[in-house]
Amino acid sequence: MDTLQNMRVFVRVVEAGSFTAAAQSLNSTTGAMSRAVSELEAHLRARLLNRSTRRLALTTAGERYLERCQHILADVGKAEEEASCAHERPTGALRMHSYASIGQHYVLPAISRYRALHPEVTVELTLSQRMPDLFEGSADVAIVTAASLPNSDLVSHELGSTCSVLCASPAYIRSRGVPHSPADLARHECLILKTPAFPAHEWVLDGPEGSERMEVDGPVQVNIAESLVVAIREGMGIGILPVYAAINGLRDGTLMRVLPEHTLQKMNIYALYPSRKFVDAKTKTWVEFLRTHLPKVLARDKALLDELSQQQLDETTAPISASVAQAPEQALAIKE
Repeated sequence: MDTLQNMRVFVRVVEAGSFTAAAQSLNSTTGAMSRAVSELEAHLRARLLNRSTRRLALTTAGERYLERCQHILADVGKAEEEASCAHERPTGALRMHSYASIGQHYVLPAISRYRALHPEVTVELTLSQRMPDLFEGSADVAIVTAASLPNSDLVSHELGSTCSVLCASPAYIRSRGVPHSPADLARHECLILKTPAFPAHEWVLDGPEGSERMEVDGPVQVNIAESLVVAIREGMGIGILPVYAAINGLRDGTLMRVLPEHTLQKMNIYALYPSRKFVDAKTKTWVEFLRTHLPKVLARDKALLDELSQQQLDETTAPISASVAQAPEQALAIKE
């Protein structure tokens, strides 16, 4: 028995004043209306209507039940309207998951800008280093980084790509010297960043000579890029940092880029969600916003990285250029 539908019929019969009128308004039959009310009475074990050939009258139980039905059906209608509007207007809580580092550097600033456009959306952001099971319903959308995605039933949108660079502290470089080639890293302390996207102890450096693969080990291993930034600043060794985690340190001089012609760990950034069917407006507009916003931010950071790397290179070669420029003057002084 469809209790909710029978409740709708009962209310309509009372409002219309007869089974026939109710049947006409619902595009049904008088017999179907009568059966629905009889099923409801049998289910409740109570008479709701006193019937005669000329009129219907509510019983005492029917009066109380009618009032309850009207409230229930109003709530159901409101719930259906809200659910339908969720596909038309961004509103309500957007439950989001992101890998920790990219969440801090890219997702949180993007949330601020997104909510300026859609203030009726609230955000519940979870940061962690594991991929959630979106089919469990713990999140509406996930933002992850990966070299590529395995086949799955998830809907994915590629939002852009970034990479990592090698960094050390100025103090470490003064103490241990500058590596001039990937092979030189074997004589240095290599700090390990353990992430879901790449093997922790295998570095693949892409540079002018192509790709060079090497096995590394070191005294410190962490699983969050921001923690590795601290270890590098403390002079513990050379480590891999995503561009977004390295930018501030390179800008304020607490980090130096090592082997600036090489990059590592090219990774794509993806938005994932469970289904293409009935995607609500807040998820749809959030993903669309990221697809427009994030490539601009990634391009900005890439340009800044190139600028900072060139500045570091200029500062490194400046003393050499100055000494070369002084050499003819010194020779002339000696000749005289």
